[in-house]
Amino acid sequence: MTRSKLFFVLLLSAILAGCGTTSKRGGGYYQNDGPDVNPPKNLQSIPNAQPRIERHAPANMRPYTVMGKQYVPMTGDQPFRQTGTASWYGKQFHGRKTANGEIYDMYAMTAAHPTLPLPSYAKVTRPQTGQSVIVRINDRGPFHGGRIIDLSYVAATKLGLIGPGSGAVIVEAITHDDIRTGAYAQGSPTPVTTQSPATLQPAQHEYQNASTGKLTPISENSGVPQVYLQFGAFSAQQSANSLVDHLNQKISSVEFREAHVAPANDLYRVQIGPYNSRTEALDAGRRIEQETGIVSSLAIR
Repeated sequence: MTRSKLFFVLLLSAILAGCGTTSKRGGGYYQNDGPDVNPPKNLQSIPNAQPRIERHAPANMRPYTVMGKQYVPMTGDQPFRQTGTASWYGKQFHGRKTANGEIYDMYAMTAAHPTLPLPSYAKVTRPQTGQSVIVRINDRGPFHGGRIIDLSYVAATKLGLIGPGSGAVIVEAITHDDIRTGAYAQGSPTPVTTQSPATLQPAQHEYQNASTGKLTPISENSGVPQVYLQFGAFSAQQSANSLVDHLNQKISSVEFREAHVAPANDLYRVQIGPYNSRTEALDAGRRIEQETGIVSSLAIR
């Protein structure tokens, strides 16, 4: 049984029993889950995952639905940055198959994410302490409680999340270009700079060449990939339209671009853009998140 299927069974059982889906012992792991009674003593010395270019399994890119909510995995190697709450999972899933078909090892530097490619790598930072770890994404989840990533037991230990059970983090994808250049080892794999909204000009769009770093002017029909912020993908157009209306009512003071619906492959994606570069898009995404509380991801099309 995969972790996601097991989690659904646990959730259903908890609802029928009239209790919560997580244990209060640690505040962040699933019912009946937790750490080993006698965990290894050298957890802090376990090294980060070593990023390497791996083929993304096509089977793991298909949209899927858990508890009535549809998730659309990223289908390519692209920048991604997300802020939210991390949780962790431990002994109950140790030795079971992950969504990637591998065996979950609670003492390996891995993590579960709903939409990042499988397998892939990410840098996870805890802003409260400045601590960061690099994990290999090889599983799907979490699917409840507003959490954005489930860390392995050892990754959560290194970030100091075992005690509180969960905590605020920044998740940044490590792209193949980051691996080729070693950028992930030099700091943020998706560097962000502060930019005032007053400096943003809609007149011309540019594309940041990954190999040279130079900005090249482009047009809508140039065929060059363009950078957008994506806020969700829906099977029902009405749901996408509702989110567009909500965003446009909230963001006018921090963003001159408007949200719109971009239909593709029987889905309706809510996006804003294009942006001159991924840095500009990330800056806008942070401003919009602060204004609305809605987290975005980067989309390249």
